[in-house]
Amino acid sequence: MLVLSHRGYHKNVPENTLEAFEQAVALGVDGIETDVRLSADGMPVLFHDRLAPDGRTVASLTRSQLSAAAGYTVPTLDVALARWKEVLWNVEIKTPAALDATIPILGRYQNSTRLLVSSFWHNVVLAVRQALDVPCGLLVAHRPANISQLLSPTAADSGHDIASSYRPVDAIVWHFEILDREMLKTAGALGAQNFAWGMVTPEEHRSCAAMGLDGIITDHPDLLLRPSSDAMK
Repeated sequence: MLVLSHRGYHKNVPENTLEAFEQAVALGVDGIETDVRLSADGMPVLFHDRLAPDGRTVASLTRSQLSAAAGYTVPTLDVALARWKEVLWNVEIKTPAALDATIPILGRYQNSTRLLVSSFWHNVVLAVRQALDVPCGLLVAHRPANISQLLSPTAADSGHDIASSYRPVDAIVWHFEILDREMLKTAGALGAQNFAWGMVTPEEHRSCAAMGLDGIITDHPDLLLRPSSDAMK
């Protein structure tokens, strides 16, 4: 089971920063999850929230303005991917606006860096899947009535002409509260890897780890990488 650090390891530093990524790598994680938005000057910046701390939208700010508002230098996707090629990068595209600027960067690294591209915007995932040869995953926070339909979207649903060339996505990234073994087994039988995020307590981490997931995306990777410590008691 892979352990991915959610927005880097940000126990003592801001999330989605080079410092958080550095600390995650030092901790020994298998991968890092990060979030991509588009700044006003067209840069794919690594920032989770829609709003800056001062209430302005990230989309209305240049990278320099966003960094000033956040109180730290907000990194760009290409800088992070270039610095740590030894880990799996789970790149979550937060909005369709970031898609066109993100695809060329991912394309430059698709043969040298392990990638998993995900989004709650499933049409964005399908667009990446068609443009690049990189693993892609659907972010899901609900219990779907039919997992097969979730993994087999139509061209009409996606908004792209993919009816004859559609390749299934590689993974589903579930919120841990909706997990059950039957669902994971079904998704696995359909060819999808299963990842989960959102767990907080040691018990939640233990429960997810026991389900046979392919990967866990967590704000607390130390709970899994240091199982003998007091954190898991």
